[in-house]
Amino acid sequence: METTEVIHAHGHENIRATHKTTFEVTKEPSVSKRGDCIIAVDATKGAVDFHPAFKESARSENAKITIKIEAGAIVDVIKAKGTHRLLFTDPTDAVVRRSDYVCGRTVAIGADKAATDLSRKLVEELRTKNQEIRITLKVENY
Repeated sequence: METTEVIHAHGHENIRATHKTTFEVTKEPSVSKRGDCIIAVDATKGAVDFHPAFKESARSENAKITIKIEAGAIVDVIKAKGTHRLLFTDPTDAVVRRSDYVCGRTVAIGADKAATDLSRKLVEELRTKNQEIRITLKVENY
C-alpha cells in the first residue's frame, strides 16, 4: 500500500538548515535565524492536517517514508520510517527526525538526512523569500 501527502510552503531569507538531527516545515509565516531546523515557512499543513490514510500507513512498524523536497529546479530526497508511536497532533509544524524521538510534531523518524545534510544548492533556494517549495511524503508498507 502506498499513500502520499503533499505540503506546499515558501522559502524565507532566514532559513539556515544547519540542524544536525531534524528538519521542520511550519505554517508560521516567518522564521528567525535561531530556527536552524526549519526549511520552509507558510506551509499548507501541520502534522494534524495529514490525511487519515497517510497517518494510518505511517503508523506501521514496516512503513518506509520517502520525502522529496523541491524548490525551483533543485530536488533532494530523504528516506525515513514510520512507527506506531506517531501522534500527528501538532496544528502548526511537521518534523522529520534522525532519531526515534516522537512528539505531536513528528511525521517520520530514522531519517537518513537532517537539515544540515540537505543539498546546499537546495538550501540556497529555500533561502529565497517566497520561493515555492513542494514537500512530498510517500509512505509504503511492505
